[in-house]
Amino acid sequence: MAAPTARRERADATREAILAAAERLFAEHGVSAVSNRQISEAAGQGNNTAVGYHFGTKADLIRAIVRRHNEAVERQCQQMVARLGPAPVLRDWVECLVYPLARHLTELGEPGWYARFSAQLMPDPAHRDIASAESLTSAAVLRIIEGLKAALPELPEEVRAERNAMARTLIVHTFADRERAVAAGAPTRHRDWGTAAAALTDALTGLLQAPVTSPDQREEQP
Repeated sequence: MAAPTARRERADATREAILAAAERLFAEHGVSAVSNRQISEAAGQGNNTAVGYHFGTKADLIRAIVRRHNEAVERQCQQMVARLGPAPVLRDWVECLVYPLARHLTELGEPGWYARFSAQLMPDPAHRDIASAESLTSAAVLRIIEGLKAALPELPEEVRAERNAMARTLIVHTFADRERAVAAGAPTRHRDWGTAAAALTDALTGLLQAPVTSPDQREEQP
């Protein structure tokens, strides 16, 4: 039994090394600019086929990185949703959307890579959809989405979808910008992830409940 256990431990260590190296390289250079060979070398693997052997395609590798973090974010989401009072308002639901990721980034320490990795997925719909699909497997995230919808009953569905996309973009890039500044030793507007999350919650609450201009009104604008 000792030999199979040792092999499993080596395989697990190799997978972790590949995940960490891929996340960092993708965060720094973008997904399309990084090859499996570069990831293998950064992970200390002499075999250039190690990434494909352990994870399959690049999409499978990205999915594994996302899942690695989603488990921790999901726990934070569950805890926040469970603590909601009997009549949560819009801001309560927005906090449930923002703070779990902020707390996870705090736990990761510095320098971190995950916020920038997430931002690198945004320009490519295929990669962006991997992260979206993984998030939507979370019961807590689905509950938050329903809570946001209930808090804005008059918002037209097409406007809701548009603003949800805006909110996601703002969350990802705001946190990525802060992570990038911290990694570079540059000044940041907020002293920690918690205060950054508070400012982001303010902005998103305003965004979601902003007035809606009708199509006719838009056409009348100078």
